[in-house]
Formats: sequence, C-alpha cells, structure tokens
Amino acid sequence: MHPPLGVAIVAFRSADVILDCLESLFASRGVTLRVAVTDNASDDETVALVREWAARRAADNPAFTFAELQADRAAAPTTALTLLHSDYNGGYAYGVNSGLRLLLRDSALEMFWVLNPDCIVPPEAAARYAACGAEGVFSLMSGRTVYCEDPAVIQTDGGRVHRWTGVCSSVNAGCSPERTAMPDPATLDFLTGGNVVASRRFIDRAGLMPEDYFLYFEEVEWALRRGDLPLRLAEGAIVRHHGGTTIGSGTASRRATPFANYFNTRNRIRFLRRNRPLAVPFGIAHAVAKAGQLALKGAVAEAGAVLAGAFGLPPPAAVRERIA
Repeated sequence: MHPPLGVAIVAFRSADVILDCLESLFASRGVTLRVAVTDNASDDETVALVREWAARRAADNPAFTFAELQADRAAAPTTALTLLHSDYNGGYAYGVNSGLRLLLRDSALEMFWVLNPDCIVPPEAAARYAACGAEGVFSLMSGRTVYCEDPAVIQTDGGRVHRWTGVCSSVNAGCSPERTAMPDPATLDFLTGGNVVASRRFIDRAGLMPEDYFLYFEEVEWALRRGDLPLRLAEGAIVRHHGGTTIGSGTASRRATPFANYFNTRNRIRFLRRNRPLAVPFGIAHAVAKAGQLALKGAVAEAGAVLAGAFGLPPPAAVRERIA
C-alpha cells in the first residue's frame, strides 16, 4: 500500500497555473495523495477551472473523488481532491491553515505538503518526500526548488536570515543543480513556504502557520518554533516553481512589485520586533537604504512601498486594491 501524503495548496487568481500543478501532482507515483485547495476568494476562473478539471478526471477515473466545502466548515477529508471556498482573502497562511485543518482530521496522514499553485511536481517527488519523512522525526522538510522557466537554475535549497537586518537569503540560488550539493539542513534557518512538508508532530508542537503576516515570513517564524525537531532535506525531491505569478516577487530578471515590496518589508520588521527586537533599528536602516536605491533607479512606487512597510504605515492604494 502506498504511503499517504496530505497536500495543502492556496489559490488566488491562479487560473493560469493551477491546472498544471494539479495535473503534475496527480501523476505522482508510489504515494497516495489527499489534496486540499483553498481558494482565497479569487475573482478569476480559478474555481471554475478546478471544478471542470475534477469532473473530467472523475469521468475518466471512477476512483478519483472530489468535494467542495466552505473553508470554515470543512469535515474530515474523504476525497482525493477537496476545493475549499473562502469568503475573503485572508492571506497565504490563512489559506494554508484552512487546508491543514481539513487534512489534520485524517488520522492516516502524518505529513503535510504545503505547495504553491505555480509549482510543477515531477512524478517521483511526492514519494521521495514520503520515504525521507519516514526515516525519523523532523519538523519541516523540503527538497530542491528550481525555476520552471529554467530548471538548470536553483531557486532555493532553503533559507537563512541575517541576524541584524532580517533579510532572508536563498541558499544556492542561481547555481546549477547538477554541480551543487544540497546544504547541511542544520545550517539553515527555514525552508521555503511554497514547497515544504510539515510533520504532524511539528504541527502539534508549533501550531499552524502564523496568519497575521498575510504574505512573506510566515514560514520563517513557523520554522523558529521547531524546538529540537530538525529540519530535513530530501535528496532527489525536485520541484519546479514559476515564482511570483500572483504576488510579483522579485527574480533575477524581474524587479519586485510594490505589492511584494510592501509586505516583504513590513513583515521583515514585524518579524524582527517579535524575535530580535534589538535588530529593529538596523532592519529599518536597511529598508531606508533600499528605498533610496529604488528611487535612484526611477522605481518611485516601489520605493514608497518599502518605506510604508518599514514604518508600519497602511499599504499604498495600489496594494490595497489588490488585497480587496
């Protein structure tokens, strides 16, 4: 019998990517999946596409089961795919936690894969996570995340947080997967929230993701709650990630949007206030310097978003429109 693995996906305006993600997930070999997709009140075709895709799959495969439930009234999962409907956009961790609450009711599940909707999963990745997770206790586990557009470039092998600025860095970013060894997980501070497996033991100890960040730094603070439960990396578990398709995160070839700049900066300072209060002045100074650099490049909106986030001001109008 294949080992079971729960999968929690958050969708928001994900119509252009969600079906590729589901197709790749359900092509997984050597594992039984229970997938919960939480839609954060998308105003595009995300829900309709998932519903139509599930209907086609059920018609082709009677063993495939599908259900739709309200996110706040979800019963125990009995289907291969469950679409959870949220009445509002509560942010990334809110959507993740909605899926996790559903999946945690299934006592057969001991591992829970948090996965971004713009990821493509090779057929062997889920089974490699399940096998690696069965080797002993762990808190959070990930593999190697590469770019969808260029799988020969690593996006992240895990992350570290600068002690005084709170700036997060992705280990091995930009390197070649074939020529780069995975890092020692003991040297990492966190694992990417878009491709991370949590153990039931960790969730029982640490609780669910903190929801008041809305976007960015949820997984960083979550990982800090692991205590003596180690982080783990699964060799051979590779996921391809588009990156920033909804929120506009920066890449090597693309500047981060004001939306991404605001929440990244606001949450970095929020993280420091909670966990490293002596470093807050340095974190703010770093943000002011970054805003100056952006302004000199003509990115005035982005610079303004950074400053608003650094000083805890309300989000700029363009950012508020996207939240609504």
